Amino acid sequence: MNLPGATVDRSQCSTCYNGAVKWVGFASTLVANSSSSQRVAVWRRLRQLGAISPAGSLYLLPATEANAEAFDWLAKEIEDEGGEALVLRIEALQGAAEGRLVELFRSARDEDYRKLAAEADEVLSAFQGGEHGPVAEDGFRDRWKRLHRRFAEVFRLDFFQAAEGPAASAALARLEEALVRRDPAAGEIPAASREGYRGRRWVTRPRPHVDRLACAWLIRRFIDPEAEIRYADAPEPGEVSFDMRRADFGHAGNRCSFETMLTAFGLKDSGLAALAEIVHEIDLRDGRSARPEIAGVDSILAGWSTLNLPDYEIERLGTSLFEGLYGTLSSAREVPAGQLAADRPVRRARKARKQR
Repeated sequence: MNLPGATVDRSQCSTCYNGAVKWVGFASTLVANSSSSQRVAVWRRLRQLGAISPAGSLYLLPATEANAEAFDWLAKEIEDEGGEALVLRIEALQGAAEGRLVELFRSARDEDYRKLAAEADEVLSAFQGGEHGPVAEDGFRDRWKRLHRRFAEVFRLDFFQAAEGPAASAALARLEEALVRRDPAAGEIPAASREGYRGRRWVTRPRPHVDRLACAWLIRRFIDPEAEIRYADAPEPGEVSFDMRRADFGHAGNRCSFETMLTAFGLKDSGLAALAEIVHEIDLRDGRSARPEIAGVDSILAGWSTLNLPDYEIERLGTSLFEGLYGTLSSAREVPAGQLAADRPVRRARKARKQR
């Protein structure tokens, strides 16, 4: 298949293999008496998958396992209704066809990104146009969350890094910044010294989930490898509380507790930034991130919650999980002084203290 256009820039291609992009194709024919609603339903499914039709009724996607499976299921549905469908595996396109097709994908996503950026700027203009009561401000935040969810969906279908993506992301960031500045709960987070928190005992709510597990890992990984962590409904005198009501380190504005601790202790590197995205999305589910690790981590944590494990066992598993994620997500690992938490048993609060 040949399409006019330039060759693809390999440095911008997320699905290139051995110098060529592999593709999966889909073509179908519905039964003659199919209703227009059936045809529209198939078209909408293909659109939701991000498929592009370069010519005729053939639709193409980069040959990922997920895309191939989606085409296979759509083909089965059409065949079950009496129609015909064909799924093709295409090793390479000839001549300039590949570059032209990639540009079609980028153009489609650029249009989506431009619409998102325009809507975000429209919401920002309305928000900055005057004072609003709490109910109205909540409405603006809901619109921001919906825009973020749409951005995450477009980003998922952006197989070739469309040029307008950064502009849409920046527009959403401007809107978020304006909303956070107006949020009284999102004030400055005071700086904290790691040295000042060593040798302290920490406390958080029982049945730890993503935010508390990430904080527990962070405490032992970067603040105090010998830290004691207790699980209870309320802190005792002298304890450092996190991710609970009126905690020393809790949610602040649109930040989860893990992000609050990163900011307070000045912890910054690529691995921690990526972890913060994952923890934030699983904890708050506001569509700010579409990282591919989110679904897997969320499923693992949901599975643990069904096993009725003790809090310290969940923490031990969480420590290993976040240590592994950090190792994968970090471009360079800087190991702090002291033995890694993942290499030692979880240290519980002293038995003399009765767990509540």
